[in-house]
Amino acid sequence: MTSEGTNISSQDPTAEQRKKDHINMAFESDMASANLDERFYYEPILSGHPNELSTIGCSFLGKNFDAPIWVSSMTGGTAHASKINTNLARACNDFAMGMGLGSCRQLLYSDEHFKDFDVRRLIGDQALYANLGIAQVEELIHKNQWHLAEELIKKLQADGLIIHINPFQEWLQPEGDQISQAPIDTIKRVLDLTDAKIIVKEVGQGMGVQSLEALFKLPIEAVDFAANGGTNFSKLELMRSSDQKKEVFGKLANVGHSALEMVKMSNDIIDRLGSKLACKQVIVSGGVKDFLDGYYAMQVLNLPSIYGQASGFLKHALGDYETLFHYVESQIEGYKLAQAFLVAKK
Repeated sequence: MTSEGTNISSQDPTAEQRKKDHINMAFESDMASANLDERFYYEPILSGHPNELSTIGCSFLGKNFDAPIWVSSMTGGTAHASKINTNLARACNDFAMGMGLGSCRQLLYSDEHFKDFDVRRLIGDQALYANLGIAQVEELIHKNQWHLAEELIKKLQADGLIIHINPFQEWLQPEGDQISQAPIDTIKRVLDLTDAKIIVKEVGQGMGVQSLEALFKLPIEAVDFAANGGTNFSKLELMRSSDQKKEVFGKLANVGHSALEMVKMSNDIIDRLGSKLACKQVIVSGGVKDFLDGYYAMQVLNLPSIYGQASGFLKHALGDYETLFHYVESQIEGYKLAQAFLVAKK
């Protein structure tokens, strides 16, 4: 009873059941310490709950983001591609995020699958980047056809071009292309040929310190980690290969670098390069499963950054748009909570 003689349950009708739930669940929660996330200091007394006025926006790639989230390059030219890209572009518009398209190679010479990639009308003014592999870029330059890449960017009304670096994937892919020269030389040639904004990424294995340093010295818009831990395209291609190729090259698909390792390497490179640092933005991706992974990496990295997800978005983009909408909404709410109460241990 309260001091006024009113039964507590009349003030809070869910109280009794909630307390029973707490008792039952307490036994299960005793096991939680085994899964303690030790990346953060939890500071519960320094902030109130986030509300509609709480912001996590940033300026990135010359655009305003309401959430520091990048929809990482995924798919195109398949039965589900149009629906996936449509849903993802709508989400980027609704939540003011950025998006990298999947490989646009097939659009260089044909418009058959153009509708699968044509999402500018849906994404509004948010950041949108086309995507080509380094082998295709090398071939275009060799054949004096770089204008086709420029036309691709214009046709898609994209803000720039992602160049994905994938030597292991191409080697393991049954239909893979030969990369004839060091990708860094091809990228330098691209920068000589175009004023287009360029992002460079791997495809699921990340990059080592020498590759990262070489990229940070170039005036590209951003480095996208695409680290080991997320979707690994070398592994996907190996699954399509012969049994002999799997046996011989299988271990190559497990070589690479995690996003956190790349964050640490990048911080060392930033300090070492000083004024010679030309690229000053990073998309942290690869093994980023949720807002906590993204928030932590961004807090530790000493450059302006956003975080990218692929498989998480893909899973929810395959269904109706409402499902994807609520997933993105929950990720943003989680990030706001992290910003309010968590401090990264560096």
